[in-house]
Order: sequence, then structure tokens, then C-alpha cells
Amino acid sequence: MTDIRSPLPARIVQWLVRPGDRLQAGDLLLILEAMKMEHELHAPHAGTLGELFYAAGETVAEGDLLSQLTQTSAASAPEAAAVISVPDPKPTATANATATLQRADLQALLQRQAHTQDAQRPQAVAKRHALGLRTARENIADLTEPGSFMEYGALAVAAQRSRRSEADLIANTPADGMVTGIGSVNPAQCGPERSRTVVMAYDATVLAGTQGMRNHQKTDRMLGLALQQKLPVVLFAEGGGGRPGDVDMPIVAGLHVATFASFARLNGQVPVVAVVAGRCFAGNAALAGCADVIIATRDSNLGLGGPAMVEGGGLGVFKPEQIGPASEQHANGVIDILVDDEAQAVAAARHYLSFFQGRASQWQAPDPQALRAVVPENRLRVYDTRSALSGLADVGSLLLLRTGFGQGIHTALARLEGRPVGLIANNPLHLGGAIDADAADKCARFMQLCNAHGLPLVSLVDTPGFMVGPDNERQAPVRHVSRLFVAAAHLRVPFFSVVLRKGYGLGAMAMCAGGFHAPLFTVAWPTGEFGAMGLEGAVRLGFKKELEAQPAGQARDALFEQLLQQQYTNGSAIHMATTLEIDAVIDPAQTRDWLLRGLDMQTERPAVTGLAIDTW
Repeated sequence: MTDIRSPLPARIVQWLVRPGDRLQAGDLLLILEAMKMEHELHAPHAGTLGELFYAAGETVAEGDLLSQLTQTSAASAPEAAAVISVPDPKPTATANATATLQRADLQALLQRQAHTQDAQRPQAVAKRHALGLRTARENIADLTEPGSFMEYGALAVAAQRSRRSEADLIANTPADGMVTGIGSVNPAQCGPERSRTVVMAYDATVLAGTQGMRNHQKTDRMLGLALQQKLPVVLFAEGGGGRPGDVDMPIVAGLHVATFASFARLNGQVPVVAVVAGRCFAGNAALAGCADVIIATRDSNLGLGGPAMVEGGGLGVFKPEQIGPASEQHANGVIDILVDDEAQAVAAARHYLSFFQGRASQWQAPDPQALRAVVPENRLRVYDTRSALSGLADVGSLLLLRTGFGQGIHTALARLEGRPVGLIANNPLHLGGAIDADAADKCARFMQLCNAHGLPLVSLVDTPGFMVGPDNERQAPVRHVSRLFVAAAHLRVPFFSVVLRKGYGLGAMAMCAGGFHAPLFTVAWPTGEFGAMGLEGAVRLGFKKELEAQPAGQARDALFEQLLQQQYTNGSAIHMATTLEIDAVIDPAQTRDWLLRGLDMQTERPAVTGLAIDTW
């Protein structure tokens, strides 16, 4: 006989067998209750059950004899007198799996989860597609690796129970209009750990993507995780701002919201991307404005107040498409990357995030010989410095930012042998490469961005200096261009300067992190020319008396050209290198090699102060 003993102090709830019953191993014998939890006891082997020593309702101590089981098989009895049931964590039998799916609690969960999916709202999805737009969940599925997205707060509904039924809220306010979670972006390139990304998407098919009480709570939860775990954030920001219809909390103005401060707190800590399609107004736009970059579609609108707010303020009646169209917001610098549609926006977001996910293992180098032809032999002929950027960067890696604004300077992210870097370059096609207020703002903020996230900076210099003149001074350049010097003074990342052609005055110094010896190296191509100001102006100013002593006409012009050539020779790249004002003159085809060796030798310096990135 095998004793059936109580494994713990408990109360007998129910016997499932009677004396004399023939049992098989594993048959359920009785139910015990301890600490308000029920425990099953099973037969340890086949046999015949003997007398029951305790009845249902009686209390037993640990080890009390409950019954005995006479063994009927040839196998020896196990040491344990009885077995407490432990559910198999990995049921393999099809019958067990089917039975599990039929459980009422699981069915209730599956039915509730189904209401959060696009398939439950075909009309809303069809309307969305008719506008040429995607749903929030479609964008997230495109951004993240299949099967990687863990959704937080999916079962939330709008805080409107006092005015709407539960069934109505479940059917029509799924996830309270915002899908939030953590997924993998670019795991094939950077691995699973570096790919983890917080993704949040306002759902324009639910209450117009407005900001409600519950989705603010969801947002705050995700932002806290992003800061704690140092995870990048992608926000799909489409929506109409604050929602006045949430009435399930005692509020007056609804201004006790932590989301905006929490979102701003990520600045300089982790990469933050905002994607805008459709209409993005008020609070949604304010969050987008806190992002490192804004990626927007050409038919989108972005503004701090939508039509209702504008009209309510007595400022006129406007259609949504009249407020902050993407074409204007791209030209004024609000939008960093302008794309045709959401598919391109998601691709751009993946591309942007990749620069902050580590070094790429695979890359293709451009033809270095092409750099020799970038600068024309005619020193007065303009050219496009973007050809120099693409000639340095790994093939396919270049990502230009803020292309509609600050035309005097190009800013871009790129890779050199898989290593992410930031590139800046003067643009001779605009004002001859002179740096105006907008270009300075654009460049200084880009330097802050790279500095905060640890990307080395490469500066391609071709500027006659800062833009000057009475009209220009009305743009407050004294303050704006000085941002370049201040931003450079706080750099902790390696900085390299390459002078392509003109390196004149304060503008050239600003492009070289404040001075020609501030970068880790300052080199020039053979086409480099230097001076305290533009050579032509320097001749006219410095040799005014000599020129005026010559009669106007051919004689004066000949003297001017002679003096200009002297200035050009004196300020040539080779002469600059002989006086050690620059570190070297190099073959343009060697530029990439110089940069790669410089990157291999240098490390980041400690930050001077905080690493915040200006919103502008």
C-alpha cells in the first residue's frame, strides 16, 4: 500500500473518488484549500483506493494520512505519497491546446484584444486608405521587425465612461487613440539589443488622434522607460491636440499633464524622431517640435493651432490645409526631412535611427578619384559641395537634413567604412558660400545633435566668411552666427576640417570649430585659398592708395590683377601649410583615408556642460 498524505496544512474541499475505486496514475483524488487557494492531489500510481480517513470540510495537518492506495501494477511505488498538480507550461497535445482555447477567460481576452485591431474597424480603415494614408498600426508594422512589437496599454479606452457605454468605448475608442510599445528597428544591421526602440503612434481613426487622459498616461509610461533604458523614440504625431471630451476626472483646464515635460526631458539623452502625416496641430505639434528631427509628408500640415483654435481666438476662419503646410514648414526649417508618403517617412526614420545604433559591418566605398574633379579649376566657378559629401560617404549612407532651410550650409549624416559621422559643408551655390543667420542656426544645432549623441563631425569648408551688409544685419546675425563658436566650444566629439577652396575670415574659423587649430586636424585641398577676408576685397581695401594712383582703366585693372595674384599666392593652401596655419595639403582622393585614420586615433572628450539640443 501507498499512503496518501496531506502535503500541507489545509481544509478538504472535495473528494473526487470513493473507497474501492480503481484508479490510474495521475487520476485526481481530492481538492485541498490552503490560504484561499485550491490544490489538487493526484494518484501517484495505478491502484485501488482504500478507506477515506477525513471527510470534506475537515481540516488536516501536513503529513496527515488521508487514505491508502493498493498498488495493482508491477512497478514499485514512488517515494511521494501523493502528487500536487502543476500545470504543464508547454502543453504539446493538440487536444490540450484546443481545450485551452475554449476557456472562458482566454476567450474573453481574445475577444477584447480583437477590438483593438484594424480588422474590427473596416470602415475607418477604408476611409484612411481613401485619403492615401496608413493606420497607426500599419506604420508601426512597417517600422519594426515583424513579431517584435510589444504593445503597452492596448486595452485602454477613452476616459468618458460617465457619458458613453462600455461597449461604445471598447468599439470606438480602442487603445484611447494611441498605440504604444517597444519594438526592434534595424535588428539585422545592429543586433537585437541596439535595435530596441520605443514607438508611439496617435491613431487618427480614433477621436481624430487627439490627446486624452489615458493616452497621456500611456505616453508618460513609455517616455519613462525610454529615459530609464536609454531607448530611442519614434513618435507618429498626427492628431488634433488636447481632447475636451474626457470627463472621467475632476479638472478645470486639464493642464496638469506631465507628457510635455517628460518628452522634453529626453532631449540630448536619446535620439527622438517625430513623423508627421495628415494633420498635426496643437499638443501633437508641440511634441513633434521637441524631437531631434521631424520627418513629414508633402501633403501634411503642422501647426500650433488647428482651425478651431484659430477661429476661437478670433484670428479668422481657415481650412486645415491652409495652416502650416509642409512646403512652408520645410522652407522655414521646422521639417528636417520632407518625403512623398508614409512609406518613405518610415524608411527615413529607419535610416536616421541607424546612425545611432552603432557601426555597420557592411559598406561600400565610393570612388576616391572622383573627389579630384569636385572643385573647378576656375576659382570663380561655383560648384555643388554635395558632390563632395557623396564622394566621402559610404555608398547609400548619406542622409541630408533640413534641406529646405539655411541653404548656405549642408548638414548630413553619413558613414565612413560603416562608422556614423556628421557632415557639414558650405554651399557656394547660395550667396557664394557666405554664412547667413539661417545657415548658422542650422549648422550650430546640427553640431549640438552630433555632439549629444556621440557622432564625430567633419567640416568641408568653402566660404568667403559671414554674410554682411545693412539688409543682412536686420536678421540679427551678430547673435545667430555666434552660435557656431559657442556650439564648438562645447564639443566632446572629434572634429575634422577640410578646406575645399575658400577659407576666409571669421566664417572659416567658425567652420573649423572656432579656429584652424581647434579641430583634430585642418587640411586643405590644393585649391584652398585663405585670407582675413575675400581676396578681391582685401586688395581693394589694403591697396586703395596704390590703385587710385593709377589712371582708371587698363592700367588700374592690370595693377589690381597683379596684386590679386600676389594675394592668392600668399594665401594659397601650400603657403598656409608652410607657415603651419593648417596641418597639411592633401590630394582630394586621400581625404577619406585621412578622415578614417583620424577617427581610428581619436576618442571622445568629456562634455564641457550639458548636451541639450536646441529645438531650433
